[in-house]
Amino acid sequence: MSTAGFNSQNGTGTGTGTGQTYTNGPSQNPVALQQLPGVNYGMTHQSTYNPMQAKAPAPPGPGLYPSGPYQPAPPVSSYQPGPPLTSYPSAPGQSLLSRPQMGGPPPHTPPQSASPSPGPRLLPAQATPPPPAVSSSSYYQNPQQPMAPAWQYNTAPPPMGPPASMSAPPRGPVANHMNPAASLAATAPPPSSAAYSTAPPPHMSQSATQPPGPGMPPTSLHGYTQTGTAPPPMNPIAPHAYQPGRPAYGPPPTGPPPTMKPAPPPTGPTMANATPPPPKADGAVAGNGPQASNSYNHVDNKMAGLTQPGPPGRHLGHYPSLPPGYQNTSAPHATSNIHPAMQAATQPYTRAPQPYQQMPGGPGPAQLSSSLAAMSLQSSTPEALRVVNLVQERNLLPPNAIPAPTPCLTQDLQKINCSPEVFRCTLTSIPQTQSLLNKAKMPLGLLLHPFKDLSQLPVVTSSTIVRCRSCRTYINPFVSFLDQRRWKCNLCFRVNDVPEEFMYNPVSRSYGEPHKRPEVQNATIEFIAPSEYMLRPPQPAVYLFVLDVSHNAVETGYLNVFCQSLLENINALPGDSRTKVGFITFDSTIHFYNLQEGLSQPQMLIVSDIEDIFLPTPDSLLVNLNECKELVQDLLKSLPTLFEKTMETQSALGSALQAAFKLLSPTGGRLSVFQTQLPNLGVGALQSREDPNQRASAKDIQHLSPATDFYKKLALDCSGQQVAVDLFLLSSQYCDLASLGCISRYSAGSVYYYPSYHHQYSPAQVERFQKDLKRYFTRKIGFEAVMRIRCTKGLSIHTFHGNFFVRSTDLLSLPNVNPDAGFAVQMSIEENLDDMQIVSFQAALLYTSSKGERRIRVHTLCLPVVNSLSDIFAGADVQAISGLLACMAVDRSVTASLSDARDAMTNAAVDSLSSYRQFVLTIQQPGLLAPACLRLFPLYILALLKQKAFRTGTSTRLDDRVFAMCQLKYQPLVYSMLMIHPALYRVDDLTDEGALNINERTIPQPAVHQLTVEKLCREGAFLMDCGTVMYLWIGRNCHPNFLTQVLGVPNYAAVPENLYLLPELDTAESQRTRAFVGWLRDQKPFFPSLHVIRDESQLKASFMQNMIEDRTESALSYYEFLLHLQQQISK
Repeated sequence: MSTAGFNSQNGTGTGTGTGQTYTNGPSQNPVALQQLPGVNYGMTHQSTYNPMQAKAPAPPGPGLYPSGPYQPAPPVSSYQPGPPLTSYPSAPGQSLLSRPQMGGPPPHTPPQSASPSPGPRLLPAQATPPPPAVSSSSYYQNPQQPMAPAWQYNTAPPPMGPPASMSAPPRGPVANHMNPAASLAATAPPPSSAAYSTAPPPHMSQSATQPPGPGMPPTSLHGYTQTGTAPPPMNPIAPHAYQPGRPAYGPPPTGPPPTMKPAPPPTGPTMANATPPPPKADGAVAGNGPQASNSYNHVDNKMAGLTQPGPPGRHLGHYPSLPPGYQNTSAPHATSNIHPAMQAATQPYTRAPQPYQQMPGGPGPAQLSSSLAAMSLQSSTPEALRVVNLVQERNLLPPNAIPAPTPCLTQDLQKINCSPEVFRCTLTSIPQTQSLLNKAKMPLGLLLHPFKDLSQLPVVTSSTIVRCRSCRTYINPFVSFLDQRRWKCNLCFRVNDVPEEFMYNPVSRSYGEPHKRPEVQNATIEFIAPSEYMLRPPQPAVYLFVLDVSHNAVETGYLNVFCQSLLENINALPGDSRTKVGFITFDSTIHFYNLQEGLSQPQMLIVSDIEDIFLPTPDSLLVNLNECKELVQDLLKSLPTLFEKTMETQSALGSALQAAFKLLSPTGGRLSVFQTQLPNLGVGALQSREDPNQRASAKDIQHLSPATDFYKKLALDCSGQQVAVDLFLLSSQYCDLASLGCISRYSAGSVYYYPSYHHQYSPAQVERFQKDLKRYFTRKIGFEAVMRIRCTKGLSIHTFHGNFFVRSTDLLSLPNVNPDAGFAVQMSIEENLDDMQIVSFQAALLYTSSKGERRIRVHTLCLPVVNSLSDIFAGADVQAISGLLACMAVDRSVTASLSDARDAMTNAAVDSLSSYRQFVLTIQQPGLLAPACLRLFPLYILALLKQKAFRTGTSTRLDDRVFAMCQLKYQPLVYSMLMIHPALYRVDDLTDEGALNINERTIPQPAVHQLTVEKLCREGAFLMDCGTVMYLWIGRNCHPNFLTQVLGVPNYAAVPENLYLLPELDTAESQRTRAFVGWLRDQKPFFPSLHVIRDESQLKASFMQNMIEDRTESALSYYEFLLHLQQQISK
């Protein structure tokens, strides 16, 4: 085992005396790993807006921001803004007070690693080294690295010295770097040559085309930069940021609030029907007042008083009396034929191939000022900025879907832009400066789903992969061709030569049109990599299963399900003729299985010395699946009976993992661990840290961080040898997932959790386990992968979220990558983007397929740059913002405290709505005002506060809470949003009106209801989709027709207590209901279990806890939460 010390903040390891990076190829470009002369990693500099500041003792309680005297900040450097994208009336500039400086971020140590190991060759880092990235996947604090004082929203890392020459090629071997900014492709034309292939076209149930951003006339596609045009001047400007230092807004009050009357309705003409005033354009630099670092002390100084409690509320499910106008507002209408949570990621995306009409000469996409200026939003207010009074307009939840906002780009750029299913930004309009971003008080970040299953993916086989010589960006649809022989990089603006081979287009079989190549026509594309992208032959698919066979494990009955499922799917395991499999079982000893060809039956080898584990027969424990399939099948048939009568209660999980690591190290592969209890023997042994009596009463939850670093260190060793660990936890008792989960988090694995699993007593869990295993065994997999995200010069990435190991400053090590894994990154603006109209992001994922091919999947996203706050708010993606805040809150819960994270999420809503009211609204009016695009932001924040990961005052098992945090960190946004805000449908009156027709099935499309018991009725039946689980609630007076035609029971009393399957009845009502439930399940990679519940059911409490808009004993109702926000903003 490695004795390296590990940096828990960014997942790097320092080998003793080696000084080498944790890499599987040639060593990284030393420029990227060494501290440049004159650069101090721990230097103090202005920090950026951060709603999650470290708490300081300030009345009325612990706050999020340190207290101290206010100090003036240096003025923001002025710049000449480009033409604004909106034509709203500009308000005179305002003098802004400044905040005290908070000090710099924690010092960064250049990452190093334990020991080099075989693996894919990695290309050298960019010529301009990026600042050290901070992995947010740390679950405990590095004692040598002070914790950042707050939730870093958009912290700009320290400058790294002068940029390298643009014309000088990078040093070191030509290599395969991952590039940032992924973007999903418009599909390419059908293949007409063997060198280019696409998957069959997808079956589409709706048109994905939609006009670009609001009120924007179509404009012509960008032309190209004039021959000889120099790249736009880039002025390196120190980031102008500030660190807020106000007292805390404070958390929402808990417990029954003191008496307080609801806000009275405004006098005079009602505001509900008034025409909202148009937002004002932000004078980022315009205006007569002095400009200073953005802050809002004029708001802060009012905030030192006691937190005002919300109004009184009744028991669960009832709002307090509401002001007039709040009760009868109709919900906005939207049409959609995709599940609401899913459609958000699929709207503004066109799959059809788009010709790239570029001719030599003409302006390129980076010089689009004239055409973008032409897209001014006229004088009308776009829908995204329509002013909404949240306290008056209650029915804000769309009946069907919340589409991802469409970036304000030309139609031609939008058509070829990346799909939001794959690549999504919290702000679809990028602020021109960091100070402007600070003023908006919204997080800037990307959410990725890079290995998503795609129905159509262009695949290119070429001996030459065209990349920028300076920053290593892959050529993409947003580069500029100066002429047929030269192209300009859209990230660093270097001019590159077009290789001779790239002049030939394999699709049209024509020569001399490089701009029509598939690489320049598709924002998502996959390359089959040539030999220089690998250091060793691509590894085979290797699967090792490590199974708990203690008495507790045998009692659950999981072993039968596992063995049966693997027997059924053994021929569907991804791989080729080289595929290998192996098995290890363990209790207080470790059992290996010799499956060597020629044996008549499997041979079990027991190692009882768990303190010094060794492999008894190293060459016959991992065997070729094709050659030894019969022995493998014999073992799977006999395993469940082998330990039937065991009385062994101890679990030596740590030693079993060490043995598995030794077995897989030579090749790499996937390690699947099945565990049913707390490990209590040998290395990695754990003790119970949960006090069941503190589940509901404690304000701050303890033990969210690991009890030992054994599992993290082992995970980093695994990552270095291309081994990923997937953990299946099936237990009714506490298992310390906070500690065990590290083995998957840092090795890019996954965690599956089945609480209270038992083959007899929890049939719904058994069904979910079976379905999950089938998906797990058969889904696509990538081995020995690395991913790099690059962005346009001036932007920088500083924090990553997900399951991975940060191998160098910006290279994510992913020993396995699966199509169900999501990632998120936080960004800051290091240099003003004055001279740019668009910026780009590119994510490149290099992996080995299960067939042994080295492949590179590249996504590129293009977004506009704006210089007014109104444009920033108009492009806000409320779901992406909520998803990124959830990731940040998980980190804050672990590194600081749960109450800190809860306060910070509330502050995030207060900050953004305060900024909108202060800087964008032209006419101040009473109420809690938000732009239409952020109208659901307070609802999502309240939903997060009541989510299992962050809720207080409700009995929540520690493992359940930690698992919810894990899911928020690594699930793609479209799935985590259902966990945050479930969807509620009424299903006792389903009709074919507005139904979808998919594969000759009719899928009803009921409306989504608000999560409040007001929407329930005793005569109905309601389905709640929470992502991983569904509840079908049956009203006490439910219509007998539904009971007989759908559930097959004569009356309400006859509904079984633990019904989890809908009977297949030959009735129209049954077919509609089963079709709808099946359709919801089909859109998820995992299998949500279904629970039919009545008023007397034990699970009714779980169902009611998801009624986010209702008051509980320990949490505010939605209306009370809105009043709480309004009080904080008006202070």
